[in-house]
Amino acid sequence: MAEITLNLRQLRAFAEVGYQVAGGGGAHGAMTALRRVVPLDAYEFVAFDPATGRHHSVSSDGHARIDGDAAEEYAGLDAYRTAMATREPVTMPEPGTERYFRRHLAPYGWRAGLTAPLFLAEGRYTGLLHLATRDAFADVTPALIAAASPMLAHVTDLATCVIDPVGLPAGFRAVAFDRVGTRRDVPGLDTSAALWDDPAMAGYARAFIDSRELNRHGLWLDPRGQWHETRLLRAGVGFQGALQGAVVAERPCSLPYDLTGREVDVLTRVAAGDSNPQIAAALVLSVRTVTTHLEHIFAKLGCDSRTRLTTKALAEGLCRLDV
Repeated sequence: MAEITLNLRQLRAFAEVGYQVAGGGGAHGAMTALRRVVPLDAYEFVAFDPATGRHHSVSSDGHARIDGDAAEEYAGLDAYRTAMATREPVTMPEPGTERYFRRHLAPYGWRAGLTAPLFLAEGRYTGLLHLATRDAFADVTPALIAAASPMLAHVTDLATCVIDPVGLPAGFRAVAFDRVGTRRDVPGLDTSAALWDDPAMAGYARAFIDSRELNRHGLWLDPRGQWHETRLLRAGVGFQGALQGAVVAERPCSLPYDLTGREVDVLTRVAAGDSNPQIAAALVLSVRTVTTHLEHIFAKLGCDSRTRLTTKALAEGLCRLDV
């Protein structure tokens, strides 16, 4: 990126861009701040969807219309490949962009265009920012946009869960999933490496998304043998929460009430309505062994009937999640 010196007005505008993005002001708030130092007549944010590998427009202002195929068409140009390789804005029209410019910009009165690739600070690509003006851009515009692009990249980040989950106690770490298994960070919560790295968790989350449940609470035994208190919450993910998804949150725990792993398995079957013979068959135990386990479970949980045992297990999340 070209070296630039910012004056106080530009620094204030950049600070406001970051505040708008972080504070929920989104594309409109960020671009309102940026327009104080970068004159432009129209903008369009184009998001890259990692689930499909395609680009599509997510937010714009100043355009009479935007052609539906414009985002993918631009991604096929040499100008796009140049922008991705250099991570620098590319102006239009320039050699190789004339046809695109004549089709998507010139008919609406724009004399110049500029497209910036959007990469987060850690280097992940999230999309593009297209700018258009009826006059020429100032020489410093590409450098200013490049400097702001790591902040603006959050506007097009479809790999982030944008709906904050509520009701999670302190200490939980989380991952958000959509139906196709794309993992996303959850704002305000640390990312759970245990959930992220477990290949079975995406399928479990998809089954939850397809169910009618709003939430689920239980115990999960990870592949390393560590128990976790685990909660699933229905949530919107992707741009403006438009995709059906789920937040899966966990925190390591010891088994409550001094239960053993086998007792958790038996309790889970009881809560599902299985009889002692059915539990014995499912867990490959004798009926007598199941009865002994149940005696211990009743004593530890202070219950005197299967109904009360089931109610307590479901309310407190004592059942094992079948991941």
